[in-house]
Amino acid sequence: MIKKLLKIGLVGLIAGIGFLVYTNREVERVGEEYVYTELEDVPRRDVAVVLGTSRFISTGRENSYFVYRIDAAEELYESGKVDVILVSGDNADVSYNEPLAMQEALIERGIPAESIELDYAGFRTLDSVVRAQEVFQQSDFIVVSQPFHVERAVYIARTYDIPAIGYAAEDVAVSQSLRIQLREFLARGQAWVDVNVLNRQPKFLGEQIDVTAPAEEDPQEVEQE
Repeated sequence: MIKKLLKIGLVGLIAGIGFLVYTNREVERVGEEYVYTELEDVPRRDVAVVLGTSRFISTGRENSYFVYRIDAAEELYESGKVDVILVSGDNADVSYNEPLAMQEALIERGIPAESIELDYAGFRTLDSVVRAQEVFQQSDFIVVSQPFHVERAVYIARTYDIPAIGYAAEDVAVSQSLRIQLREFLARGQAWVDVNVLNRQPKFLGEQIDVTAPAEEDPQEVEQE
């Protein structure tokens, strides 16, 4: 009985690893076609969607992932590749607000506040991508994040028939990001299940907002349950 259980467990493990390898390859295949690494190659779009992360790490040092995403967004805006930057992230509580932190960092770089829109309900990558179309009325936008992350975001978008493209921000050295890389390896499997099996949708949608038109008022923040 023990040998049988071990055999079943081994088969399950091999199948699970095979599934993750397959889903990672699918995400990479889409990324190879729709994710750009050189600024001059990026087609012009109206809006860039910057995916959120924390500005500071536990030691108090500024998070390199955050800095490099802001760098990439600034490059797109200053080069005229986009007119509006939509920052999308988690607004878990009053002490943690990714969109606000990104807005502040962009303003520090000289990006006009009126060219920055905030999505407070980008709790997951899927939420950020789908809400960009369903709430902020954009489909043909540029997603900004590190290569491993932006590939997954564009894969999600393309699977949901959203013709987004990606611009890869500078990556962080592998020696500093092994845990992140492992988490991404697993996250790609989850993303495949979300879009191909579960047809998962954002936690919140809400009223539509046209980010390319002059804003009359700021979108309201959404509290996470």
